[in-house]
Amino acid sequence: MSRLLQSLGAYTLTRLAYLGRMGLFLGYMIRGILRPPGKYWPVVKQIHFIGTKSFFVIGFTAAFTGMVLGLQGYYTLAKFGSEGLLGSGVALSLIRELGPVLSALMVTGRAGSAMCAEIGIMRIDEQIDALECMAIDPYAYLITPKLLACLICLPLLTAFCDVVGIFGGYVIGVELLGVSPGAYLDGVYQSVVWEDVYMGIVKSLCFAVVMIWICTYKGYYAGLDEGNFGPEEVSRATTNAVVLSSVTILAGDYLVTSILL
Repeated sequence: MSRLLQSLGAYTLTRLAYLGRMGLFLGYMIRGILRPPGKYWPVVKQIHFIGTKSFFVIGFTAAFTGMVLGLQGYYTLAKFGSEGLLGSGVALSLIRELGPVLSALMVTGRAGSAMCAEIGIMRIDEQIDALECMAIDPYAYLITPKLLACLICLPLLTAFCDVVGIFGGYVIGVELLGVSPGAYLDGVYQSVVWEDVYMGIVKSLCFAVVMIWICTYKGYYAGLDEGNFGPEEVSRATTNAVVLSSVTILAGDYLVTSILL
């Protein structure tokens, strides 16, 4: 019995230390925004990496998501004779839910995994230790530019995802299934209000913080918990970062929706 209690206590203390370290990491990451020198060029480089290079995968995903929404929505609404509401259904589904979530998941898989692996390799090669020896704040130097770039890019990528997805629904609904173009576009215009757009923006900003926080944290502390530094620790940290970020984004989507509704 005493061994069981010891194991339970040790596990609890380990988890609390883990959560505390994650909280401190988030604080240091945000603090780096206010610390000189300016981070303009690193932020621009990260905007190119996170934003520009994600346009294709976001557009491809959004187009087929909008097409599926248009196809499924049409046959669902046709049962009630409400095909004219197809534009409303596609637009609201994308702007309020699917746009921010799909954009965040795609950016996590493409950019978040790369950032985790990059920082993890720097950790096992002792490059982060070298920065600390040179009195360079590794959080402000490595993490904060990624956070600023993602806060800029993800809302824009979400807006791009929404527009492409609505157009994909238009192609299927209007060109293929014969819905009136005026009814589709008027449904989008009449149903979408500022609160819907605001919800999508808030979600994308929250997802940007979550993605950078988890992915960079996993890379920064790759191998430290196990005391084993090697390529397998970087691969394990990258896998854990993508999985944990994706699950947190999905759970955070419900949480933000329940707060804003």
